[in-house]
Amino acid sequence: MDRYIGFPYPHFFLLIALLLLLIFPLLIILLAGSVTIAFSRLGIPVAIAYLLFWISFLGSSINLPVKRWQTEITEIREINFFGIRYRIPFHGERESILAINLGGAVIPICVSAYELLRLSNDVHLLMKAIVAVVILTFICKAFSKPVRGLGIAIPAFIPPLFSALIALVIARENPVVVAYLAGTLGTLIGADLMNLHKIRDLGAPVASIGGAGTFDGIFLSGIIAVLLV
Repeated sequence: MDRYIGFPYPHFFLLIALLLLLIFPLLIILLAGSVTIAFSRLGIPVAIAYLLFWISFLGSSINLPVKRWQTEITEIREINFFGIRYRIPFHGERESILAINLGGAVIPICVSAYELLRLSNDVHLLMKAIVAVVILTFICKAFSKPVRGLGIAIPAFIPPLFSALIALVIARENPVVVAYLAGTLGTLIGADLMNLHKIRDLGAPVASIGGAGTFDGIFLSGIIAVLLV
């Protein structure tokens, strides 16, 4: 008698798959709405804000190489030999790439430049924004740490939370713009740029400023900070 091996609850797995297919578009819609609202609060027209979301979303998978170098690595590799696993140390060279992410870094930097130009007519608020960026830069520098084989990591809630708090304290007349600039530029400078000298020793194949395939802290910090104030 033939026996067939299958999932014990096929209908359950089918239901989960259908729910995921339904939930994913809803998540995209919610994310698009949140980003559009945040950009709109920054004085960007709704149509352009919506377009910026899709450019950022699709551009999050595009990394623009900036520099390449050879890195010496030492790692433990597992080899399966007739069912027995052997852990063998490996020492060699690997090419590492420093890149900047289109959606996660380039777009937020462009939006920040636009907001700084708008603030050029209000020197008092511009100085407050610069102070906020400096403060958050040192906060991000303090909380960020190198992770071997990965890059620079920082707790996700730190930049947006502190950006919103700083903006509400020092710029009550316009905390939205200050929160965005602090969250974006503070994270970029403090977590990424001030740790560039450590990347060479981490052995990561790709170190991407702004993320590698997903929205990074630079993009989300500014958006979440705006939504919090």
